[in-house]
Amino acid sequence: MLEKRRQLPQEQNIDTDYFIYCLEAVQEIETDKLTETQENLGQLAMKYGVASIYKTCDTIEGLESSLNALVLDDHNFKDYEIIYLVMAGEANSICLNGYYYSLQEIAELFEGRLKGKILHFSNEKILDLDEDEAQYFLDITNAKAISGYGNAYKGISSVNLDKAFFNLFKEDDNMFDVVEELHQRHYTTCKLLDFRLYY
Repeated sequence: MLEKRRQLPQEQNIDTDYFIYCLEAVQEIETDKLTETQENLGQLAMKYGVASIYKTCDTIEGLESSLNALVLDDHNFKDYEIIYLVMAGEANSICLNGYYYSLQEIAELFEGRLKGKILHFSNEKILDLDEDEAQYFLDITNAKAISGYGNAYKGISSVNLDKAFFNLFKEDDNMFDVVEELHQRHYTTCKLLDFRLYY
């Protein structure tokens, strides 16, 4: 079972067949301080009925054990279509406590274990992969897609667009339809943040 697992309160309208699994990089995991991400996941549950599991990590080992616990031990894993990563980094890397890890290294950690999942990065980090980098990650992990933003956080958080994206997936599991609908409904924000999907 996942340790330190926090599930948001169930509401009558929450679709328990559909979850977001959120992993946030923090300076120190031993804290009870509610993060902005947790508050936003609470809003996602209350407003849209999308439940989530939230975990934090502060090291690459923590990231690995959290995702391993999810993949290997959580029998609801099939219900998580999206793994939501809220962490700093650069175009092709994530940053945990001052250390950078490339997406190639992450792919090798989770070889073959993310089948059918979409990894979605908030705009805490930009996501800018060339075709080979994206294809390598998808081939190694078996993930369905990687999504995120080409423009970094400049006073505009991706959180509202993230919530809209997750909610659209609850209504329609066709990834291409969801992305098209997201652009139709939130065209200006998609352009401003440079929403990207690699598949």
